[in-house]
Amino acid sequence: MIKITKFGGSSVANAIQFQKVKNIISADESRRFVVISAAGKAGEDKNKITDLLYLCRAHVDYHVDYHGIFGMIKERFLRIKKELGLSVEIEDELNELEDKLPGISTDELVSRGEYFTSKMMADYLGFPFVDAKDVIRFNYDGSVDFEATGNALNVELLKNDRFVLPGFYGSLPDGTIKVLSRGGSDITGSILAKCLHADMYENWTDVSGFMMADPRIIENPCHIDRITYAELRELSYMGASVLHEDAVFPVKEANIPINVLNTNKPEDPGTIILDHIEPSEKDHRITGIAGRKGFAAFTLYKQHMVEDVSFLSKCIDVFAKYGVSVEHMPTGIDSASMVVKEKDVASRIYDIIADLREAVNPDDIKYVNNISIVACVGRNMATRVGTSGRLFTALGEEHVNVKLIIQAFDEINILVGVATEDFEKAIKAIYGNFVRSVK
Repeated sequence: MIKITKFGGSSVANAIQFQKVKNIISADESRRFVVISAAGKAGEDKNKITDLLYLCRAHVDYHVDYHGIFGMIKERFLRIKKELGLSVEIEDELNELEDKLPGISTDELVSRGEYFTSKMMADYLGFPFVDAKDVIRFNYDGSVDFEATGNALNVELLKNDRFVLPGFYGSLPDGTIKVLSRGGSDITGSILAKCLHADMYENWTDVSGFMMADPRIIENPCHIDRITYAELRELSYMGASVLHEDAVFPVKEANIPINVLNTNKPEDPGTIILDHIEPSEKDHRITGIAGRKGFAAFTLYKQHMVEDVSFLSKCIDVFAKYGVSVEHMPTGIDSASMVVKEKDVASRIYDIIADLREAVNPDDIKYVNNISIVACVGRNMATRVGTSGRLFTALGEEHVNVKLIIQAFDEINILVGVATEDFEKAIKAIYGNFVRSVK
């Protein structure tokens, strides 16, 4: 059995966390391939290494001395090395990086957090270290070259039956280092799982999997034991950010389960993410509730709009002109609403309205902001009659006015738009009706 184990920044933030990782790896022989993030926040260490590296770059760009910030980075790594009694030589590399820092790319600079953390972890575990730039290959458009990555990994497997790999970065065809988006070590883990045909991808973080709602809104929300990839995508997009949402794709294609686990509580079962889960009466009707604030809507009114086959495409073209993504688009016979992120349009509302008038000549346009969207997600909703009725009854009983409703045909997700002032009330109302009463 092969398990890919990825550890997030809080899991490798200091010597104590390193020891927890070693205990986890030692407890299971199948944990032979380890992906490591850059040291994050934990205990007395209030800064993430990656943030400090970005700050160094900002100092260079604004012609401010960066040596003080880099000194914090160097001290952090050397302290972990000393406390663990490691033998890996990193001092010369750190000094070299400090000297050449103004002349290297931002991608190369910020990738060094993962690089140095992983080198120390490899030494601590007694595993070989494999540099991500030598095996994780990108095309020039930024997409992963899975064929080249798989070939490079196969070469490594001929030499090593286990290794530690830095997350977050790889290389372009010309050897230039390229990083993924923040949180990209999750994606590295999933790439490795796919290419090595792993049986399981374990993602170790500082929480014991997913909760059914935000614990900042719902006190002690229920734990999600199992969730499908589709449900995870819906919840992640709406703000349930335990796992990088793009980490799903490589493992989903290969039908590899993900287990999200807690480095600080390894005995907790975590949350298993699967491609398909058979419906069960034991499971809740809904899997989770999530939401995001900061939306706005442009609603256009025009008689016989539905007969104009190009009406909606012309509207979308206007938003595309300004680089604004239309998140949702509920329609009626003579009206259509374009729901967008408020921050994307705040400085150009009147320009967009003017262009919409020119493009489709509507009878009227209304702009409404301060909208929040709450997502009620669940694979069991489609097979149990009355879910929508219960949801809207729960909101009505708490006097929450629903401004928009969106549901796709697969019935895995019901989205409701509410006034931002009703956001938390809406989540509490839904959770109280479907899961348990909320004070």
